[in-house]
Amino acid sequence: MTFGTRLAKAVAERGALCVGIDPHPGLLAEWGLPQDVSGLERFALTCVEAFGGHVSLVKPQSAFFEAYGSKGVAVLERVIAGLRDADTLVLVDAKRGDIGSTMAAYAAAYLTEGSPLAGDAVTVSPFLGFGSLDPAIEAARAHGRGVFVLARTSNPEGAGVQGALLPDGRTVAQSIVDGAAEANAGAEPLGDVGLVIGATLAELDVDLSALNGPVLAPGFGAQGGTTADLRRLFGAELRGVLPTTSRDVLRHGPGTAPLRAAALRVRAEVS
Repeated sequence: MTFGTRLAKAVAERGALCVGIDPHPGLLAEWGLPQDVSGLERFALTCVEAFGGHVSLVKPQSAFFEAYGSKGVAVLERVIAGLRDADTLVLVDAKRGDIGSTMAAYAAAYLTEGSPLAGDAVTVSPFLGFGSLDPAIEAARAHGRGVFVLARTSNPEGAGVQGALLPDGRTVAQSIVDGAAEANAGAEPLGDVGLVIGATLAELDVDLSALNGPVLAPGFGAQGGTTADLRRLFGAELRGVLPTTSRDVLRHGPGTAPLRAAALRVRAEVS
């Protein structure tokens, strides 16, 4: 079963919300946890217990685990395994991007069956050229997984690169959208190549009409994005849009029940 098919099935059953697991040092402190691997592990596995089986997609932020070295990466591996055991799709937010054999190695790590770091999808960066992502897209298809490509992010620094004009008159961001659309052409019900587009943009300055794939919309909740923003940017139906929240839900820890209740409230809000 393709990632697009599995994602559509999960959204139909559990709504479109994606919840992030971001073990930020500030959140560990708020939860009363030590800022070491033991605190990281308690934080992350509490989130697995709270969200697994209750939302469509969970997005662990790889950097917060990598900050603790190999032991932190081992915790990330446990998070991925725990969520998959709970029949919950896992998007590893690693934002990898390179060329040739290096990109192929990233793809092997995050998209290949048998790798302990392989979730159901991974975030990737296309700014070495969309074609540099070919090894990741090929690996994703071969193993029933997906990729989410950075396209139009809402950080102020992103606009200068993503809005730059190419010789053919398109913006860089639109060229990324078009590359994803080409990769998804003909897929049913959704393609396996998604995009990352910020939920707090002032306006949507790319054309998504041909995308035929999912859109991860970070920035919902604590970063200021609202349901009205989502509908303004992506249309009233929000087909294929995955609103993403992290701290707005995670601040309700450390109890499992309050975390789950917060996630379900937000899930209902964006449904």
